Amino acid sequence: MGQACRSGHRARSRALLLFFSVGLAAWVVAGGFGRPDARAQEARQAAFRRSAATDPKHRAELYRTLHDQARILEAQAAVVKTVAKLIGPTVVHVEADVPARSHSRSTGRFQEEGSGVVVELGGKFYVLTNRHVVRGTQPQRIKLNLYDGRQIHPTNLWSDPDSDIGVLAVDAPDLVAAEVGDSDRMEIGDFVLAVGSPFGLSHSVTFGIISAKGRRDLKLPHGAVRFQDFIQTDAAINPGNSGGPLINLRGEVIGINTAIASNSGGNEGIGFAIPANMFMFVARQLVERGAVRRAFLGVNLDAKFDLEKASEAGLPYPVGARVSSVTAGAPAEKAKVKTGDIILEFNRVRVEDDGHLINLVGMIEVGKTVPMVVLRDGKTVSLEITVGDRGKY
Repeated sequence: MGQACRSGHRARSRALLLFFSVGLAAWVVAGGFGRPDARAQEARQAAFRRSAATDPKHRAELYRTLHDQARILEAQAAVVKTVAKLIGPTVVHVEADVPARSHSRSTGRFQEEGSGVVVELGGKFYVLTNRHVVRGTQPQRIKLNLYDGRQIHPTNLWSDPDSDIGVLAVDAPDLVAAEVGDSDRMEIGDFVLAVGSPFGLSHSVTFGIISAKGRRDLKLPHGAVRFQDFIQTDAAINPGNSGGPLINLRGEVIGINTAIASNSGGNEGIGFAIPANMFMFVARQLVERGAVRRAFLGVNLDAKFDLEKASEAGLPYPVGARVSSVTAGAPAEKAKVKTGDIILEFNRVRVEDDGHLINLVGMIEVGKTVPMVVLRDGKTVSLEITVGDRGKY
């Protein structure tokens, strides 16, 4: 009985072994896991591609296809080249013989280099630049290198330390002025060009986008700037670009390049420009009056207005500027602004924070009456305020 079982078991084992052997042979002939056949097929395809890529007729067809594809991109990129051609003649390279800074080891004077852009105001020509480029010097110590190779000196110089804005009067034949755009219309993601003299390489053009708006409370290497509302861009900005224009795709100046955030001292993709609207507001006053008159509300603002305080006031997150005190006799008191009010809107613009409100007030003409919305005891209250002259308070 046991022997018969063992004999039957050996017979079944031989049959199974034969079955698997035949199956394995067929599987190997068919290609095993499929790799030899697949690799062979890939090798044949690669050989075909190589032969096709070297075949003159096929290469000619590839070039025709590439030219058609490139024509589409070139048509879109042509706008950048046109902008560069338009703005180039308006940009100047600035060399200023300025006093050594207090933090510098050198004594006497040294050469400051930067950039500028020619604009027209009231039928006359001026160069816009940064105050820190020409700070502490005189017009005769400033050389402006024009696009056509001429070198001229400005006839007058004005500057505003609170905004790092400088304006140079120029008088020369055949000057070309840039058009100035509306910086408020620019949005994050808009394409821009930065033009200037990085490291003394005049009329260099870089390309990027607007990365952010409303950058405030920056610690700038050339001193404190009280009024900040910078446009941030990733267009390459380096030392020497200061004062040069930031341009939109319509060829309009929408900012003046001013500073970079960098650990190396060179471009790391974070540059800052003064918005054109702020710059021109200051520039016009400097040209017309020789100084800047800024509006005044007469409120102290709560710098510690945070999420907790916003929640207590019924706001979902910190927005607006909270009034911590009101100056007696100031425009705010006359407009019935109260301590604890949260200013949500000023002149129909939504207030983001206290720094934003300071900039909005600083951009209003002295004596103008504007609407204002405040949050008081959980309710919005509409007010009107006639702004005063900061210089009188």
